[in-house]
Amino acid sequence: MSGSDIPSTAYGLVPTDTTEDVRTRGAGVSTQVAVLPVGSFEQHGPYLPLATDTLVACAIAREIAEAYPVHLLPPVTIACSHEHAAWPGTVSISSVTLHAVVRDIAASLRRSGVEALVLVNGHGGNYVLGNAVQESSARGEPMALFPAPEDWEEARERSGVVTSLLTDMHAGEIETSILLHAHPELVRPGHASADFVADDRRHLLTLGMSAYTDSGVIGRPSLGSAEKGKELLASLADSFGAYFSLLTTGAAAGAGAGDSV
Repeated sequence: MSGSDIPSTAYGLVPTDTTEDVRTRGAGVSTQVAVLPVGSFEQHGPYLPLATDTLVACAIAREIAEAYPVHLLPPVTIACSHEHAAWPGTVSISSVTLHAVVRDIAASLRRSGVEALVLVNGHGGNYVLGNAVQESSARGEPMALFPAPEDWEEARERSGVVTSLLTDMHAGEIETSILLHAHPELVRPGHASADFVADDRRHLLTLGMSAYTDSGVIGRPSLGSAEKGKELLASLADSFGAYFSLLTTGAAAGAGAGDSV
């Protein structure tokens, strides 16, 4: 599937569309879909930046926007990182605030004719996004959360990532690979010797990350590569096709049903 004739390109983290670009793209689809990257601002060990999750979410969203006619939004850069509070630089907002931000953005989009919203989540601690999607969908306002664990698993296998999703919890092989591909200048020396495994994290929500790692890393960043990062993003873009089809056909059907009542 190809995107619109006017691609939704971005410089850094901020899309460069004009209002005419958005109008043109919207005229070519039956149902408009917006993509909102949601990241975080939290420690990622001594070699990846605090903005890693935001950079990852934006890289995925840009890959999607190059392949599908979606409305690419700027990212939410601070979210729910409370488990990382022991490390300097980490900043969080409450889950209530993040939920409200997402709901307000979705409402604003609907007022301008964008019916469906996809949240591209780059941080595992943003649990509330799942609730936001469930509630929105139940109200008949199409929303989706991407990528699902199954999408990550497919991407991991296709790209040759060795570390399991359980072990690759934070600042590991996947995140390092995506940044080595998308932003290699931001990966500092040291990741090749930063591997640390802590698979049993059953008390993470109670104790936080500091109970399981001194460096802030849980995973095997030494195995990361730019080639794996490229393939991870390509696989996720392919997986997004099912979400796009569901939202465009499902949203259209839902709107039709509502109009007939």
